Amino acid sequence: MSVLSIVSFLLITGFIALFSALKTRKKKVQTTNGLFFADHNNNFFIVGGALLLSNISANQFIGENESIYTNNMSVMAWGVSSVFAMLLVAEFFLPIYFRTGAMTIPDYLGKRYDNSTKRLVSIVFLCSYVVNLLPAVLYGGAVALTGMFNFLLPLQLTYWQNIWIMVWVIGLTGCAYSVLGGLRAISISDTILSIGLLTIGIAFPYFGFKFLGNGDWFKGFHILLSQHTDHLNAIGGPKDEIPLSTIFTGMFIMNLYYWGMEQFIVQQALSAKSLSHSQKGMGLACLGKLLCPFIINIPGLVGVHLYNNLENTAEVFPLVVKDTLPGIMIGLTAAVVLGAAISTFNAGLNSSSTLFVLNLYKPWLEKRNKEITEKHLVYTGRKFEIIVSALAMFSAPFIMFSKAGFYTYLQQLGGMFCVPIFTIILVGFVSKKVPPQAAKIGMIFFIFSYIVFNYILDIKLHYLHMLALLFVFTTICMLVVAKLYPNYHYTEIKLESVELSPWKNRYWYFALLLMGMISIFVLFSKWGIA
Repeated sequence: MSVLSIVSFLLITGFIALFSALKTRKKKVQTTNGLFFADHNNNFFIVGGALLLSNISANQFIGENESIYTNNMSVMAWGVSSVFAMLLVAEFFLPIYFRTGAMTIPDYLGKRYDNSTKRLVSIVFLCSYVVNLLPAVLYGGAVALTGMFNFLLPLQLTYWQNIWIMVWVIGLTGCAYSVLGGLRAISISDTILSIGLLTIGIAFPYFGFKFLGNGDWFKGFHILLSQHTDHLNAIGGPKDEIPLSTIFTGMFIMNLYYWGMEQFIVQQALSAKSLSHSQKGMGLACLGKLLCPFIINIPGLVGVHLYNNLENTAEVFPLVVKDTLPGIMIGLTAAVVLGAAISTFNAGLNSSSTLFVLNLYKPWLEKRNKEITEKHLVYTGRKFEIIVSALAMFSAPFIMFSKAGFYTYLQQLGGMFCVPIFTIILVGFVSKKVPPQAAKIGMIFFIFSYIVFNYILDIKLHYLHMLALLFVFTTICMLVVAKLYPNYHYTEIKLESVELSPWKNRYWYFALLLMGMISIFVLFSKWGIA
C-alpha cells in the first residue's frame, strides 16, 4: 500500500464528488420528479454512461474475475449476450414506457393490470433490493477495497472486521450521494466514472502483461495465450459454471428482464429528454458491454498465472491490481471500483425510494384524503433511503458465508425476484386479455415453485434452465386463469408528454453491435484464442 496510490485514490474520488456537487448545486432537488428522474432532462451520453455504470458494480470486478480464476471465461456471457436483450428493450420496451407515461415498472403494471398488482410488484421489488441487490453491492465493494488497500492493517483488525468497516464507509457515502443529490448527481458521477473505467481498460493489459512477463509485455501476452488456455474459453460446457445452452434459456430471460424491467435500470432510461435520446443511450451502453471482457475480465486471466491456490478466490481481482499496477493506477482503479459500487448502490437506493414513495406511500395518503405536498414526499423518500441503507449495511458482511460462489449466489437469488415480474410484464405486453387476477396468481406460483425446486428439492438441473421452465409453466398458468375471465380486455393509455420520435439510424448501429457480440464469442473460443 503506497502513499501515491492512496493520494491518487483520494484525489480522484474527491474530484468526482466535487464535480457532481458543482453541476447540481444550482438545481436543488425539491420535487419527486427531480429526485427520481433528473427532471427528464438527461441527454443520450449521460443516459448511456449511467446505464453502464449502474450495471457495472464491484460485483462484476469481484464475481466475474473469481469465476474466471476458478472456471473459465464463460461468465462473460452474462454481459456480452445481454447486448441482444438491450437492443430488444430499446426497440420495443422503451417506446411502450414513454408512450404510456409510466414512471416505474409497477406504475406500468398498475396501468396494465390494477393497483393491487402494482402494490404487490412494488413489494417484490423492494424485497429484491433489500435482500439481494444492495447488500451484494456493498459486500463486493468492501472485498475489492479491502484487498487493494487494507487501510485498516495498522489497527490489526481481522478480515471480517475490515469488511464490516468498508461496507459502512461505502454505504454511508452512497446514501449521502443519493439523499442529497438525487438521480442527476448519480448520473453525472457515472459519466465521469465511465471515462475512468475506459482508462483502466486500456492501461491494465499493458501493466498486467508486463508484470506477467517480468518486464516484457509481449512475453506476458504470449504466456496468457499459450498457458492455461482452458480459462480463455467462453463457450461453456455442461459442467462449466455457465453452460452455453443457458444463454438461450434462463440467461436470456434474466437479461431481458434486467435491461427492460429492472426498476433502477429503466429509471435511468426514462430520465432521458426524449425516446430518441433514451434509445441512443441504450445503444451506447451496449458498446460498453462489448468492451467489458477486455476492461473487467483480464485481471482474472492474469490471476490464473500468478496464484496457484487462493484460499479466498473472491480476492483475485484486488490482489492482481495491487501486485501489477503502479501506485497511481491502483488509486484510479480503487476510485472507479468504489465509484461503481456507490453508483449501483445509489441507483438501487434511489429506485427503492421511488417505488416506496410513488407506489405505496403516496397512494396510502390519497386513500386517506391526507394533504400531499412535494416537499413532504421528498422528505419521506430521503428518510426511506436512510432506513434501507442501514438494513443493507447490517446484512452485507454475512454474504461472506455463502457456500456458492459470489456471482452465482447473486444470480440464483436474483432469479427468484426478477423472472416472475418479467413473466407478468411480457404476458401483459403480448396479450390484452390477461386479467389482473392472472398476474397475481402467476407471481405467487413462480416464487413458491422456485423456492421449492431450487432450495428444498435436489433437482439436477442448472438453475438458469430451471428459471426458463418455470417461466413457461407460469405463462401457461396465467393463460389458463385468463380463460376464466373471457370478457376482460385492456386498452392502452397513450400520452404525448414526451418526444416519441425514435432514433432514425438505429438499425445500422444495432446490426454492428450484434456482429460485435458474435465476434467476441468467437474470439474467446477454440476457433479463436482458446
